[in-house]
Amino acid sequence: MNLPNKLTVTRIILMPFFAAALLIPFPLHNLIALIIFAAASITDLLDGKIARKNNLVTDFGKFADPLADKILVLAAMLCFVQNGLCDCVAVILVLMREFSVTSVRLIAASKGKVIAANIWGKVKTVTQMIAVIGIIALQIIADLQGFGLTLPGNYQAVVFIINEILIWISTFFAMLSGVIYLKQNRGFISDM
Repeated sequence: MNLPNKLTVTRIILMPFFAAALLIPFPLHNLIALIIFAAASITDLLDGKIARKNNLVTDFGKFADPLADKILVLAAMLCFVQNGLCDCVAVILVLMREFSVTSVRLIAASKGKVIAANIWGKVKTVTQMIAVIGIIALQIIADLQGFGLTLPGNYQAVVFIINEILIWISTFFAMLSGVIYLKQNRGFISDM
């Protein structure tokens, strides 16, 4: 297994540790979750660059890289729903998009074609990662109250609004990229 693919697999392996850090309340758990998520996000940045630069692009990488992104981001969103930080409707829409795109990818793969992510899929991933990082960062600030930081009385209301904006921007780009992806690959859909 080449280095880019190892980085992709590492991102998948980090997901349970990330989810545990988000869901199990212990001192600085949100900070640890953010560090794990940032490390996983960096592997996403590096795997593609290394693969393209060193001519290490593989069919496994084309398929596993976006899958690893989906696993990580959807784990974050589901943890956010569990913690009351995300609307489940956004998660349902993103899941619908991901299952639709993955279905087309599987049909294409059964015909011997591997469809790499397009620019809109990359925009979707970046907006999702920004949303996850932003939401966790706001939780870290709230955690600092336990260390003597005083927050304004309306902090939770402001956090709720910012969380919603971040989630819905990323959901918009998920849906937009899904529609574009399905339109670009409608030849595989017509075979279903």
